Amino acid sequence: MTTELPPANRRVAIFTDDPGWHGRGLVQALAARGYSGHFVSLADCRLEPGRVPLDVVVPGFARRAPAAVFVRGVPGGSLEQVILRLNILHALEWLGVPVMNGPRVIERTVDKGLTTLLLTRAGLPTPPTWICESTGQARSIIRRELAAGHRVVGKPLFGSQGEGLQLFDATSSVSAHGEFCGGAYYLQRFVERMPNDWSDIRVFVIDGAAVAAMTRRGEHWITNRAQGARCEALPLTPELTRLAVDAARAVGADYAGVDLITDINNNLYLIEVNGIPAWYGLKQATGMDMAPRLIDSLLARLPKPDLAVISS
Repeated sequence: MTTELPPANRRVAIFTDDPGWHGRGLVQALAARGYSGHFVSLADCRLEPGRVPLDVVVPGFARRAPAAVFVRGVPGGSLEQVILRLNILHALEWLGVPVMNGPRVIERTVDKGLTTLLLTRAGLPTPPTWICESTGQARSIIRRELAAGHRVVGKPLFGSQGEGLQLFDATSSVSAHGEFCGGAYYLQRFVERMPNDWSDIRVFVIDGAAVAAMTRRGEHWITNRAQGARCEALPLTPELTRLAVDAARAVGADYAGVDLITDINNNLYLIEVNGIPAWYGLKQATGMDMAPRLIDSLLARLPKPDLAVISS
């Protein structure tokens, strides 16, 4: 006689506060593979140290942890709230639950300063960057750059979708930028492009492979799709592939949206690595849907089921 253990848990948590088109695609991809996807906000989860059977409480998963977790969003909040939400992800990983992307990757990519530090330490090309708290230091850096003929971009350390960016051609607005961005300055030399060529590049990387790329073209220097840029398919070149894959590796990402800019001399610079990237624009531009590929990657991380075989 042969007896098998009950089927493995086939319920996956998708952390998001706004499921939308991306969430629907992930649920459909899971269903096609025999799994169910369940939307949960990290703000609704909690930790109960010592609680049995689980010390991390995820709504809808009170008695059994999710088979896997896909992170589509970490809601903003106070420093304490954000740390707690990341600790939820840490706690799930410690239970052996595959989390994609994991909390360490999110910590490294949500913070532009840490991302840039990791990229430069990996020897990858990024524009000269300065990160500081002092308004005096920020003004001095901008003054020096302007005197050398370079413009400077100010970015929120934790910003996204092109919000809060500022182009400095004088030092007069430095203090206001710092106040708007929480008292921290992330300053980067502006990458000069060909006249009226307001574009950048997004490469989508999954499991160490560049899957697809697009060009984003805008009407001004901010070229995020959320700011009105249009998306166009772009063939992957060996250099684009190498830089994007190396950038994702530098931050340890299972998957990432890697942003690059080509300067007026045709040199490529890494600008950002997004650890929770959207792919709606990429789907429009290339026809390629990332959801099935991402779910395949997530499910490949599940432990192989053990069979209990009893012979008599």
